[in-house]
This record gives sequence, structure tokens and C-alpha cells, in this order.
Amino acid sequence: MPRRAANPPYKLPPPIFDARCKACWFVVGLLALVVASFWSLDLQWAQFASVEAARGMARFLGEFFPPDLQPGFVRQVLAGTWETLAMSLLGTLLAAAGGLLLALPASRRDAAGPGWLRGPTRLLLNALRAVPELVWASLLLIAAGLGPFAGTLALAVHTTGVLGRLFAEAVENAPPGPAAALRAQGVGRTAVFLYATLPQVLPQLLSYTLYRWENNIRAAAVLGVVGAGGLGQLLAFHLGLFHMAKTATVLLAMIALVGVVDVGSYAARRLLTR
Repeated sequence: MPRRAANPPYKLPPPIFDARCKACWFVVGLLALVVASFWSLDLQWAQFASVEAARGMARFLGEFFPPDLQPGFVRQVLAGTWETLAMSLLGTLLAAAGGLLLALPASRRDAAGPGWLRGPTRLLLNALRAVPELVWASLLLIAAGLGPFAGTLALAVHTTGVLGRLFAEAVENAPPGPAAALRAQGVGRTAVFLYATLPQVLPQLLSYTLYRWENNIRAAAVLGVVGAGGLGQLLAFHLGLFHMAKTATVLLAMIALVGVVDVGSYAARRLLTR
């Protein structure tokens, strides 16, 4: 009978660090940045964890209870909640439309397409999302005045930069087969996008839009700090006057609104990705 070959020896696990591994050098550089961040910042951990700090925080939190639930003030909070929700929804819808329009020139859909607009459009998207919503709101308050209009525009401008980049990446990563088949039949670029590319990426675009709507709910609740309306304006007003019970009611409304929108958006994204 032929002898069975001996079992091959077990291989040693790969080394944790390899000088030829690009990912290893990336992790090393990232860890170096983290260490440098801790070293450069004056983090007062001892003071933060002291008994005096804990007592002061406990006294401060105690002033929030009980929340102010008087009917007149609750109606104001409900009106601010609706205003915040409307700001976030309208700002996200405007951003989705603007992001899609900018995503088309920012993406390379085929090798023969014009590429000279790609760089400038991506630079514009970078500039839009690099400026935070609070800064956009402060700038737009000069033109639009106090109130939710400036907050809605600030959300729309910033989110356009975010969604435009995400939409462009989704369009570029779409399977090229259906689009190539239509182009081979002489179909124009607009029709190719509408009938081949868009149906493939539409669930992903809707998922990105819903996720950004969740983020804009939180942002809209803060934009009122600079006078852009909504719950943030109530929060800034009552917190500035040390009306802690009223501030607690506004914070509870913010938490409830974010929770409801998170649950609804998560359920919608699950339905879209099935």
C-alpha cells in the first residue's frame, strides 16, 4: 500500500507588522497622531475626575428637575419642535436635489465623458461641507434675517456638499453594464443616466438622504442658538436666563424628536435595502 503523505507543518501566523505592508504603516501613523494629540492637549483628567467636579455637576443637573410642564410653555415647545422638524426636512430635500445636480458633473460615469468639470465641482462640494452649519447660519442671517429661513438655508448648503460627494461616489460605483449597453445603442447621456444608472443607485441615494435627515434634526435643534429658530432658539433663550426647568423641557423635546426620527429613518432604510 502506498504510504500517505505526512501532514504539512503548520504555518506560523503572519507578523503583526511588516515593513512592506501599507496598512501597517497607516495604522502606525494613526497611532502616532493619537499619541501626539494626547501629548499636545492640556487634558485635566485629575480635575475632571475629582470629587468637587462630581458634586458641582450633580448640583447643576439637579436644577433641571422637575421640568416645566405648564400648558402654555408646552405649546411653545411643541411649536418649536415642529419648526425644527420642518427646517430639517425642507433643508434635506433641497440638499438632496442640489447634491444630485452637482453629483453628475462630479462623477466620472464613463471614460468618454467630459472630465473637466469633475475637479471644480468636487472642490465646490468640499467647500460647502467644510463650513459647519452654525457658520453658514451666522453668515446667512445677514441676508435672510433671524428665524427658520436662515437655518433651513444653512442646513441645505452644508448638506448639499455632503450628499453631493456621497451621490457622486454612488454613481461612479454603479455597475457599468446596463449603461454601456444603452450607449452602444446610441442612447444619449441623460437617458442612460435615467434608465440605467439611476435605478441602480436610487435605493442607496435614498438611504444617504434619510441618514443625513437624522443628522440635520440634531443640527437644526442647535442652529437656533444663533437665532435660526426652532428648539435651539428656545434653548439658547432659557439657558441664557438660567431658567433650568424650562431648559429641561426643551432638552426632553429634543431627545424625543431625535428618537422618533431615528426610529422612523432606520425602519425606512431597512425597507429600502431589502
